[in-house]
Order: sequence, then C-alpha cells, then structure tokens
Amino acid sequence: MSAGLALRVATAQLQAAGVEGAARDARLLLAHALGIAPDRLTLVLQDPLPPGVGPVFEAAIARRAAREPLSHITGKRLFWGREFTVSDAVLDPRPETETLVEQALGVDFATVIDLGTGSGCIVLSLLADRPMARGRGVDLSEPALKIAKANAAALGVSAEFVLSDWFGAVEGRFDLIVSNPPYIRADEMAALSPEVRNHEPHLALTPGGDGLAAYRTICGKSPAYLAPGGWLMVETGWHQGPAVAALFSQAGFADVRIVPDLGGQDRVVRGRLAG
Repeated sequence: MSAGLALRVATAQLQAAGVEGAARDARLLLAHALGIAPDRLTLVLQDPLPPGVGPVFEAAIARRAAREPLSHITGKRLFWGREFTVSDAVLDPRPETETLVEQALGVDFATVIDLGTGSGCIVLSLLADRPMARGRGVDLSEPALKIAKANAAALGVSAEFVLSDWFGAVEGRFDLIVSNPPYIRADEMAALSPEVRNHEPHLALTPGGDGLAAYRTICGKSPAYLAPGGWLMVETGWHQGPAVAALFSQAGFADVRIVPDLGGQDRVVRGRLAG
C-alpha cells in the first residue's frame, strides 16, 4: 500500500469516528510513523509504506479514533515555538495559554514561579526567552514534575521544580507569579470533548464547585510571596475574568486587567502588588 492510500483510508476512519480535523491528524500521525517532518510528507505519498510502518500507523489511527489526544500518541506538543514532551500525566498545552506567556514577557522579572506547572511549558518558555531570570515550577503531581524536568533538560533550560500543594512547600519572594490552575466548573465537565474528559488529568482540569477555588487560594496567598511591585498573572476560563479580577482587587492588587486571547475570549487576569 502506498503512503497516500494509507493516508486516505486513515482519514476516512477518523472522519467516521467524529474526529475534528481528521485529515490534519491523519497526516501528522503518518509523518510520526514514518519518522519524518510533516512538511516532507507530500514527497513520499507515492511511495510504498516501508516495512513495519503500516502496523505502527494503523495502531496510532486506532488510538486517535478512540479519541485519545494526538499529543498523547506522538508524545509531543508545540507551544510558544518549542516542542514539549507530554503524557496523560499533564494538561495538554494549548495555544490559548500562550496569551499568559506573552503577558508575562511584557513585564520585568528576574524571578518567576509557576504554580501547577504540569509539563513546565509556561515557566520554561519564560526562562528560555529570559535566560538571565531564575524560575521555579510547582506541582502536586510527581509524574507531572518528572515530565517538566525532562522538558527542561531537552530544552537546555535551568529551572527548579518542587512538589507542593500551591504555596505549601514554597519559600521566598518572586517578581512574577504565573499559573494556569484548574478552573472548569463541576457542571461543565460532562460537556468537555472525550479527548479532554477521558484522557487529561482531572486534577489539572477542575477543582469542582464553581471552578474558582484555586484562584481564591492563589490570590489570597500571593501577596506574601511577591516582591514589592511584583506581578500575578493567571489563565482563566472565558467566562471567569470578572470574578477572578474581583479576587485580585480584594487581595490588594493594583492595575488589575482582563486580557483576551487571539479569539477575543477573556483569557488572562493580571495585577501588580503595590509597593
């Protein structure tokens, strides 16, 4: 079977399974099975599949048809122009979260801490672009921290990673605190896509209840861990901006602002500690 025919069969299989972007995912999985860059796939579509590639590709397509996330199958995800290792132990980095990185890079900081770091994509992106800064990633999950450490090593970025329930094991003060905490309401979980609901860690998705529990903790405790004039920036759900901004103000933050993502949805709340 040629690579092109295998691709057409796989695309139809994913379409039948209701996978959004079936043609794109089939191409990416074929390139992954072949061990080539996706932009080189067109060059080999007329060639027969090399020995052993067919079963690998078929298995990958079967996993995607079962609605396993593409990144879990390839083990990789692009974020802020860099490739990160991911697994079912961490939240899949999303383009919307790049809004948080963009906002953070717009302020001065020499020290940064990322609460709920997961894959480490936020803090490692910041440190890669600010090599003179020092950073720390915090997570309650040991498997997540293992992934974050592997990403730091692969990117050649120096960072400290700490097992902690938010600020529980954190010491010191920082110029910048960032976080993409769990924020999905309990009553929203059933409506999530199977890729998210069935394959991503619920600990990183929802705190239960109204989805604001993590923000209450982070906003309430951050002033004790920020240097004077330091910044707190968090990602939020599209409908949570005003509620989270109110928590910032109640905690004594100034210059509180809600920032939309490229889709126009509220995505980041930021504020500065007076002093």
